[in-house]
Amino acid sequence: MRLFYYFLLLFLISTSFSHSKDKAYFAGGCFWCMEESFEMLEGVEEVISGYSGGITANPTYREVTYGDTGHFEVVEIIYDKEKISYKELLKNFWLNIDPFDAYGQF
Repeated sequence: MRLFYYFLLLFLISTSFSHSKDKAYFAGGCFWCMEESFEMLEGVEEVISGYSGGITANPTYREVTYGDTGHFEVVEIIYDKEKISYKELLKNFWLNIDPFDAYGQF
């Protein structure tokens, strides 16, 4: 029974911290360029690179870069809403993106 209370306590602690966390996704050409810009912002806890869209299941970097998979490089931003707003994340995105580039190169 003691083990049950231990897991219950851990669950309650972990869920209480997660209320201020949120996720946002941005596609801007090169995810390595986007990673650095977002990682420097206070309140951003994690930046994860990946792909969105496309027709190839589980594509490799080489397939996306040199092939015709239809994927875009994307970053998932995990951030603390109490330290940084989505609006501030968007501002960072628009300050670094080139909307006239066909691929939105960051």
